[in-house]
Amino acid sequence: MPYTARVRTLTPLAALVIALNVHATPPDTEKRPYTYTLHGVSVEDPYHWLEGSDAPESEGPDPALDAAVGEWTDAQNAYTRSVLDALPNRAEFAAELSSLLSLDAWGIPRIGGESLFYSLRRGGQAQPVLYTQAPDDAEARVLLDVNALDPTGLLALDWFRPSPDGRYVAFGTYHSGDENTTARVLETATGRWLDDEIPGRVDAVEWLDDGRTFVVRRLSDPENPYSGQILLHELGRDVADDPVLFEQYTDGPLATTWGPYPLVSRDGRWLVIIYYTGTDSNDLWYYDLDAWRETGELTRRDLLVGVGALTEDGFIVGDKLYALTTYGASNKRVLAFDLASDTPAEFDEVIPARDDAVIVDIEPAPGRIVVDYLADAYTRLEVFGLDGRPLGEIELPGIGSASIVTHPDRSIAWLSFETFSAPRAIYRVDLDARRTTPWRQPELGIETPDVTVRQVRYRSYDGTEVPMFLVHRTGLELDGDNPTILYGYGGFDISMTPEFLAAWQPWLSRGGVYAIANLRGGGEYGADWHRAGMLERKQNVFDDFHAAAEYLIEQGYTRPERLGIRGGSNGGLLTGAAITQRPELFSAAIVQVPLLDMLRYQHFLMARYWVPEYGSAEHPDQFEFLRAYSPYHNVRPGTRYPATLLTAGENDRRVHPLHARKMAAALQAATSADPAEKPILLWVDRETGHGQGKPLEIRIREATDLLVFMAWQLGL
Repeated sequence: MPYTARVRTLTPLAALVIALNVHATPPDTEKRPYTYTLHGVSVEDPYHWLEGSDAPESEGPDPALDAAVGEWTDAQNAYTRSVLDALPNRAEFAAELSSLLSLDAWGIPRIGGESLFYSLRRGGQAQPVLYTQAPDDAEARVLLDVNALDPTGLLALDWFRPSPDGRYVAFGTYHSGDENTTARVLETATGRWLDDEIPGRVDAVEWLDDGRTFVVRRLSDPENPYSGQILLHELGRDVADDPVLFEQYTDGPLATTWGPYPLVSRDGRWLVIIYYTGTDSNDLWYYDLDAWRETGELTRRDLLVGVGALTEDGFIVGDKLYALTTYGASNKRVLAFDLASDTPAEFDEVIPARDDAVIVDIEPAPGRIVVDYLADAYTRLEVFGLDGRPLGEIELPGIGSASIVTHPDRSIAWLSFETFSAPRAIYRVDLDARRTTPWRQPELGIETPDVTVRQVRYRSYDGTEVPMFLVHRTGLELDGDNPTILYGYGGFDISMTPEFLAAWQPWLSRGGVYAIANLRGGGEYGADWHRAGMLERKQNVFDDFHAAAEYLIEQGYTRPERLGIRGGSNGGLLTGAAITQRPELFSAAIVQVPLLDMLRYQHFLMARYWVPEYGSAEHPDQFEFLRAYSPYHNVRPGTRYPATLLTAGENDRRVHPLHARKMAAALQAATSADPAEKPILLWVDRETGHGQGKPLEIRIREATDLLVFMAWQLGL
């Protein structure tokens, strides 16, 4: 039979890749036979070996296996860099992003004594620096510069808390994104570090009025995420000698939840413990520490126990606890408990729930409660008396996202505020007049586009109305062919609110559209909205996302060839499910630090925290719905998958990089798309974790990767 030449016409994408000498195919990944059985169902897992020695079946460290995983990861990273680094306009995008991400970034000030304490990252600094400033607006003074301590930029300042008199500042730092925070204390006047050191993923401390004692939550074993404990630390005392006020349960259903978190009265008498029983519920009880000091016995008294409600925040004034809770109110209300009463579990409703807004935070001020509302996913702030009497709304600069820090003895508060059109700025708040005045605002070093923002509503598959923000350059012609990115999260009661899209300004300026869907599972509309996206109802979240994409197409914003999706962490699960359930609907996907193997996720790191949110395949009924949507288990050979960029952090202590590894291998083997046009890329960052604490240089590189990938794939 005579030979016939087959001539293949290259698409523009493929021609571009070849012209740039980009590797056309990913590295090969070995399939190693591995099968396990759950509830009588045999599950094949040929990429199980990419879990390395961390697999629960492992009998201990396996250097050869871990070396193989490392070599495979290096090969994948090299392939990804060969593609992304060769794309056109990368240098141009990187230069723009360097300016945008180098904006001066102030943290919200806190008051200690008569001084302000705040963080600030200036220009090209890798990490924020801690400053103090006298009330007469004298020149600020550096207290702690982690950039000087670690020139690599990988040491991050996690939190800081000045003592009530401002004499000391407790602070926490961690390295390389591992979030394993160590707490230390410095003297404000001299900058001298005290000998106090508390290791173990330490949360921000709560100082007592004496200025020498604080209550702190930490892990007793940093390698065990379920070892939470509450300590009472006195300056100068070795942490090994600190009284342990409470420890996480070591067995039973409460042993693997988020565990205990403290609220303490400033005089040190009352300790309230919020103990998580799930991602939408916790128990609330308290201890009289004065009685403990006298008798040596800690006696627990119950406030809200076993009621299936979430009490997220609160503070103590005198003997009274003001608690923000979903108990009897999906949109949350504020209850007051008298801890000195003979019937402390009885409560008064101080601030009732509203139908039109969700309470997301309460803050104490002299004789007042400052209430942070979320109404249609943007902030409203109102002030109430301690008796619940309305005192008026705080003036905000516009419609956007705000966060406020108050002081229990001061009528001055501090506020951060940002919108889709303006970066985060800090404002001084006069609580008496309820007015805000600018304090610090970054100056943009680059021209950004005027943007138009719309909040639309669309119908999900079951008829539920879902809101979505649409952001694009003012005057942009919406012709059905606009490159569009759809972003979502949909989980853990976390709300998507207006933010300045610094890393996506080049996208908007060049005519791209950015959409943010407020999916079920989030907190935008209260506990019921969250629960509608949990457990067996998780498919609602994916349906909401798919319906958002269809809305963008039907309304003439874009078409599938121009539509990309992006999500991280729980949002990475979302985008992973989207490309396996509706691959034809999207042209490109960014899947950042994702959960993707939903049959095994609970075995790794701190993931049992999330079993109340997702369920566990160890339970027969939950196995069924997890298997139905688990992205890794729903990759189908011969499917044309969208171009996909998966990312992970080697030091991630929340989501194990195994998810991104295994999914990348499965997609690369399964896709029928030409990898020169629609590649499956994996980037595992060796120097970072889940995303927190990244130095500026890495943030710029990452943002450039995401931008050039989407610009290439969607034809920006």
